[in-house]
Amino acid sequence: MSPNTPHGRVGRPPVTSRTQILSAARRLIDRDGWDKLTIRRLAAEIGIGATTLYHHVRDKEDLLLLLIREYAEQIPQPELPDEPRERIITAAAAIHDSLAAWPWAAEVLTTDGFIARLGDSALWLVEAILSGAVEHGCTPEQSVYVFRSIWYYTVGEILVRAHSARAQAVDELPTAEDFVQLGDTTQLPRLAALSEQWIKLATQDTFALGLRAFTDGLLAQSTSPAPQPHLG
Repeated sequence: MSPNTPHGRVGRPPVTSRTQILSAARRLIDRDGWDKLTIRRLAAEIGIGATTLYHHVRDKEDLLLLLIREYAEQIPQPELPDEPRERIITAAAAIHDSLAAWPWAAEVLTTDGFIARLGDSALWLVEAILSGAVEHGCTPEQSVYVFRSIWYYTVGEILVRAHSARAQAVDELPTAEDFVQLGDTTQLPRLAALSEQWIKLATQDTFALGLRAFTDGLLAQSTSPAPQPHLG
């Protein structure tokens, strides 16, 4: 038998490619959500057995990371400023914007240590934040703290907005009337005063403004002299 002759029964369909697998997985996620994705459902979508699919991916987590890596390769790389602070902000905004288009990816990446499993196409933005922090005066250890803090802020903002959008789609978000009907307003004077405006204020997109303030605070905290112990 020639080395190029396919094995198996005559008439067997061509071997499923990784491109086909990832395309089918994206269809399922877009249709049903990433939490409903399973290897068995994906195999059925493609029209193959689950055992065959396991030749290409180890498990659901491996499949999701493959999707994220593929997506990261398609993200346009912004021109990063030379000034360290602005470089951090630009890189963090690029992370936010890319994940906002795929909020399920933010949920997948909420576990500490995910960086070790991502490819270079996704990690260059992390590198930009770390290098910006170090060039601003942080130690390498402090640069990790800066990145992790910005990451938590970014992912938190994306997930809150994604969950709110889903709640709004099924009419489960609180209304202005819900806020007006507070309990003992004497114990909650500030909240009571803002109750009629709360929905409008809370749904404003303030990520960019908060990112700049948050970054300034992190850099100032990390590069300020350590307080001296009080003697006497």
